Amino acid sequence: MLTVTFIRHGQSLDNLKSNWAGWKDAPLSELGNKQAAALGKAFKASNTHFDFIYASDLLRANTTGLSVLEAHDDPKPTFSSSPKLREQHFGVAEGQPWVLSTPPGDQSLDELFAQGIFPVLHSRNAKFPEGESLDDLARRADGAVAEFLVPHLASPNNTHVAIASHGLCISELVAALLRLDPQSRRDISYAGLRNTAWTRAVVTVKDGYSLPKYGAPPPLTVDITHVNVADHLHTLESVEPLEEVDESKASARAFFGGKAMV
Repeated sequence: MLTVTFIRHGQSLDNLKSNWAGWKDAPLSELGNKQAAALGKAFKASNTHFDFIYASDLLRANTTGLSVLEAHDDPKPTFSSSPKLREQHFGVAEGQPWVLSTPPGDQSLDELFAQGIFPVLHSRNAKFPEGESLDDLARRADGAVAEFLVPHLASPNNTHVAIASHGLCISELVAALLRLDPQSRRDISYAGLRNTAWTRAVVTVKDGYSLPKYGAPPPLTVDITHVNVADHLHTLESVEPLEEVDESKASARAFFGGKAMV
């Protein structure tokens, strides 16, 4: 049996700015470091043991994963990082102001981009120049699941893997895992993670099948057991910064948590 805990990174400095921040490599804020430390302590207090921790190589997720590793009892899990677990890449929009909707008028997206206006793109195949679409991110997530999760199903022992990543990427990673289960519910969203919140899945190979050495994995059973768990944040004096009362910033944080804007 394979257990997978998906962890969103702590609050980053870019989370405070409402900028497009996919591969833009901002560190954790002061609050974000406290969130990550509280998460590590919470896993330790609950005797949660990870065998492997895989993290995005971007600072905000990598630091969060390392905080979990540091708090972990011995023997500590194997830790590695990969660009395959990065957030969606927003191309030329990286670092530019986040805009929820297209301004009034009949300007094309290219005309808006030329003016430095980068609104949320609602189609899954739409992307900013030099960036990734959600469909591109989904393909990357399929590859990450195949590389970091599926091989652990061959282990004779129960294995617990943690994935420290980003809101939009985690949404696609969970969806990629569920696509390997023919009976999984596809009408439920597991998006909208808060900073350092976690979602957990239990994965097994369906009865009557075995894991091949090569090729596509067999049908899996994927049970989502926990969603957006953030109880550890209650230990902090201030869970969210004061800017959260700003509606645009609250919307941006929801978006980067993986919650689609419609």
